[in-house]
Amino acid sequence: MPEGRSDGIPGVVTKAAPAHITTALAPPHHFFATSTLPCPYVDGQHERKLVVELFGHDAPDFYNNLSRAGFRRSHSLAYRPACVGCERCVPVRIPVAAFVERRSLRRIRNLNRDLDAGAGVARADHDQFRLFQRYQRSRHAESDMAAMTYTDYRAMVEDTPLTTALVRLRDRDGMLHGACLADLLDDGVSAVYSFYDPAESKRGLGTMLILSLVDEARRRHLPYVYLGYWIAESPKMGYKARFRPLEALQAEGWRQILT
Repeated sequence: MPEGRSDGIPGVVTKAAPAHITTALAPPHHFFATSTLPCPYVDGQHERKLVVELFGHDAPDFYNNLSRAGFRRSHSLAYRPACVGCERCVPVRIPVAAFVERRSLRRIRNLNRDLDAGAGVARADHDQFRLFQRYQRSRHAESDMAAMTYTDYRAMVEDTPLTTALVRLRDRDGMLHGACLADLLDDGVSAVYSFYDPAESKRGLGTMLILSLVDEARRRHLPYVYLGYWIAESPKMGYKARFRPLEALQAEGWRQILT
């Protein structure tokens, strides 16, 4: 879940053979490569994605396998980076059983003890959309997401072939302070997109939403929380290193990288 970032897919232009994906994952699905665009995380780099459509009755099982191969989801598409000469984007996940809340995370949880983190079916409403707009205009005013209509937002939340939940942070009066869209996989909870009240920076609401995903994974007896991609040198992704131990997908498979 690149927090606060859109992972919309640019125009798909080229059919591509996914060399790093086993043939068992491919048929009858076709993988495509997108056009290249400037990378939002590494200056001077360009990003390109490998994309496949999720459809049919087997879409959940197909995506379960893709997620373990480092793919993420946007609407009904799964994607992963396929950038020439760059492998900085590393898929990461939290192993729930081994996860330890260190002092800084316990402090965040304490700051938000007045909020209830309820997880329910992913359905859009205007309360969410108003908070989403405030977040976008504060953090990403120049992005395409800042111009999204309610119809666009509803499609982001509800347009999915998977079982998807929406975690909501509400206070005792029912006011919404933050939300996180997350896919429910056979081995974990996969963060898709989060947003929260930009006026409450001292609360650490983005971090609290991830802690809420860990809580939800524990409640469902699922072993992992998938956080999307991490770039070690990117300040925008530094928050993911706070969740330890952290596992990364490497050439030899998923391995612990931060203890």
